[in-house]
Amino acid sequence: MPLIPIYLGLGSNSEREPHIRAGLDALAGFLHGLRCSPVFESQAVGIKSGPFYNLVVAALTDLPLHELDRRLKSIEADNGRYAPDRKGLPLDIDVLLYGDQVGNFDGLVLPRAEILKNAFVLWPLALLAPELVHPGAQRRIAEIWQTAAIEQRLWPVAFQWRGLELTPAELIQAYPAAL
Repeated sequence: MPLIPIYLGLGSNSEREPHIRAGLDALAGFLHGLRCSPVFESQAVGIKSGPFYNLVVAALTDLPLHELDRRLKSIEADNGRYAPDRKGLPLDIDVLLYGDQVGNFDGLVLPRAEILKNAFVLWPLALLAPELVHPGAQRRIAEIWQTAAIEQRLWPVAFQWRGLELTPAELIQAYPAAL
């Protein structure tokens, strides 16, 4: 199978830094050319909880969509996502884009609707892949972000993974924390 470009959204609101790092480590073990957006902090959307850390990753995979999704669910499980006594959301990993696939694939809808609805997905994606064309909207991600009317507060936070600073200091200075 040829390599397919994918974009994944990662989020955590429970022991955020270790869970995000564990998720990235696991993804790096089977995806090719993993690249990360800056990390953002935001208030929870749609649930009552503490603030989240979110980012988007780009990579290439040779896995079929449902095998990729199965592996992501396994990573989430390894981080306590489905534990009966869990506190918060330890790790959430969603397939945002899988190549240019559009449609419902046995319950997995692509592109994921959250791209256009949630700033904590759209802003990191716009920073990571501004020229990427959204396969449903047929517009560049940067253009979608620039014209989005999403009323969610989020801000970049310092975050290191494998010795790399994922969030540039200039971005943090330009958009200070708003908690």
